[in-house]
Amino acid sequence: MEDEFGEGIGNPFDTPVPGQSLTDKPGNYPWEHPPAIAQPDDAADYIWDKITEPERAEEIIAMLDAGVPVEAIGRSILFGGFMKGTFTPDVAFLIAEPVMKMVATIGYIAEIKDIKISMNDVTNKNELRSAVQIKVAAKDAGENVKEEIQQKGLMAKPNEEEME
Repeated sequence: MEDEFGEGIGNPFDTPVPGQSLTDKPGNYPWEHPPAIAQPDDAADYIWDKITEPERAEEIIAMLDAGVPVEAIGRSILFGGFMKGTFTPDVAFLIAEPVMKMVATIGYIAEIKDIKISMNDVTNKNELRSAVQIKVAAKDAGENVKEEIQQKGLMAKPNEEEME
């Protein structure tokens, strides 16, 4: 029997028995052994060294250019590190933000247009720029208000212009 893609349909009864993993000999998988790297700083340095190798950096640049979000690439890197036994899931969680920033930095240096940050595609490079501009404008406005308060005093009577 074949499905619509020409692939053979597997036997639905050819699956592991519930609890079968509990009867296997421990240590069959890399993540069942102590991790190669236990410290988050060391793991982040290791990832940076790996993703900045020319071949891997080119792959990351190509994915970012194709529209793959930074978050997806970062999650893949972290999950791969856990699966290979390089570090624990806890370490992967702790270095998630720095790894995402590393991937975004590679895209920024490569001058990729429209880097997608989130897998939900809520944020992109243009929106990030506008958020920075809003923050800078708010800071400037805050400094102007601060100067006015210092000149007049906090409890000074407002001008007629301010009343309108």
